[in-house]
Amino acid sequence: MCGIAGFLDKTRRGSAGATLLKMLTALGCRGPDSAGVAIYGSGAGDVLKLRIKLGERGAFEEKGRKVAEQLRECGMIKESSVTGAYLHALLEPRVSARDVERFIESLAPGLEVVSLGRRLEIVKQVGSPQDLEAAYGISRFRGTHGIGHTRLCTESRVDLSHSQPFWAHGAPDLATAHNGHITNYHTLRRRYEQHGVRFYTENDSEVIGVYLADQCSKGMALEEAMKASLKDLDGSFSYVVATADALGFVKDPFALKPLIVAENDAFVAIATEEIAIRAAFGSEADAREAQARELKLWRA
Repeated sequence: MCGIAGFLDKTRRGSAGATLLKMLTALGCRGPDSAGVAIYGSGAGDVLKLRIKLGERGAFEEKGRKVAEQLRECGMIKESSVTGAYLHALLEPRVSARDVERFIESLAPGLEVVSLGRRLEIVKQVGSPQDLEAAYGISRFRGTHGIGHTRLCTESRVDLSHSQPFWAHGAPDLATAHNGHITNYHTLRRRYEQHGVRFYTENDSEVIGVYLADQCSKGMALEEAMKASLKDLDGSFSYVVATADALGFVKDPFALKPLIVAENDAFVAIATEEIAIRAAFGSEADAREAQARELKLWRA
């Protein structure tokens, strides 16, 4: 019953934040438990954008200041700020993204790197899309493309970590959002954990990003990994995926979960329901239902 959305601005006007908010607001009735967006803004060379969850509650300003000081002592951090439960920072990494993540999460209990990449920023929290906007002003986030999610919890708990979109930990700029159930989740999770992969939640959706990152690390192009997921992921699902320069979707072989797609010369829009596309674009594009086993990837 969750709602997912994707948007690519072909005009490069940077309207991803405002557009995704309109789409998620229309989908809000599908998932009142949490909401989130992954937006791809401008990059700055090798500098990495970082969002760190500082915990579920507590003195976030103080926690964020301490973490920033520790990163500054290591000579990694360029600038930082705390908003809500997040520390936002710009880093000049001297080691791999996975090593950066492990180091940061070792600094204090409860820290979690929610997103890391040259263009990616994920913001999510418990509550509605309107709550997300009130807390973080996502309508002001500039970006060429992004994905979003509203969650109705059918399994696992409701908190920031279990909210979507999910960053594929260790893979810069790769994010996913999902509606449905991955029925071989536990089998896949055990397999990945045996190879040292850490899972942050009990949400079956988390395994999709892990799977795609793993396939790409073995030399697959993202589109090839998406195609392979139709065979390797069991269940009824639709998911959206984004990277620094791409947006795509996959619909399972049974077509049990809805997914609507609209495209014209100005944009690509993907959503669980047509109402989300109409809320953002009116009648500007024809919308169609994605078919069983269909996948597509657009380059930003």
